[in-house]
Amino acid sequence: MVKFLKPNKAVVVLNGRFAGRKAVIVKQFDEGTRDRPYGHCLVAGISKYPKKVIRKDSAKKTAKKSRVKAFIKLVNYNHIMPTRYTLDVDLKDVVTADVLTSRDKKISACKETKKRLEDRYVSLKCDDN
Repeated sequence: MVKFLKPNKAVVVLNGRFAGRKAVIVKQFDEGTRDRPYGHCLVAGISKYPKKVIRKDSAKKTAKKSRVKAFIKLVNYNHIMPTRYTLDVDLKDVVTADVLTSRDKKISACKETKKRLEDRYVSLKCDDN
């Protein structure tokens, strides 16, 4: 069988608090682990999307509307829907499985993920204009 759930693949979370939110696979565990004996993956996603920016907005308002809020989560394969898209943001060094063990580590990883996703969004907006 072809493995299509690979790192940097964009997915939609189907169950739980972040249902309907887009995320990206950081690491997959096809065989499972001792704690989770089923196929699952570590995802980093966007819990609050950026708002629509219009031309007459000031730079301050544009910056505020371009903010995102990130989340990190271990998700069962049955609870995600893969898309055909990939994301070219490197999150491997920031988001790891041991980040979820401590609240402080998770918060700092979420902040770094948020920063990288915002940078990607803003650079994409600049390319369009």
